[in-house]
Amino acid sequence: MEKRNEVLFNQLRMYRDYLLAVSDVSEEAANVIPSGCNNNIRWNLGHVYLDQYLWIQHLTKEPIELPEGFREWFDYGTSPANFSDDTPDLATLRDLLKIQPKAILEAYGNRLEEEFAPTEAGMHTISQVLVRTIFHEGLHMNAIQSICKFL
Repeated sequence: MEKRNEVLFNQLRMYRDYLLAVSDVSEEAANVIPSGCNNNIRWNLGHVYLDQYLWIQHLTKEPIELPEGFREWFDYGTSPANFSDDTPDLATLRDLLKIQPKAILEAYGNRLEEEFAPTEAGMHTISQVLVRTIFHEGLHMNAIQSICKFL
């Protein structure tokens, strides 16, 4: 793998570790929606997990096997009001997030610079999509940090 892609995956792992560190709260705290917030920590974590795969799928047009229910619970425009008894708990979401960078590396590590038809934002490689999803993850890390201030 090229050095720049090694750096990209190191960043993905590093920022994921930060996300997991700031979201290290109790199950009860992860379900609190503070006044003025739209979502809780649990929703933010599920959304980050889903978003990364949806952008890869959007670019490649290839199916990605997602856990059942994730789009209904964590897609853009959803909220904890969409949760059911089957929605993964905090520990499950954290476990999925821990293994996701390695799973992406194994599935796409040799295709990072493969050219696809560009997205509406002009991204045409998986490495470009990962830069976007790392930025997105940072936004949700900030949302989680804000929620934690209310707890």
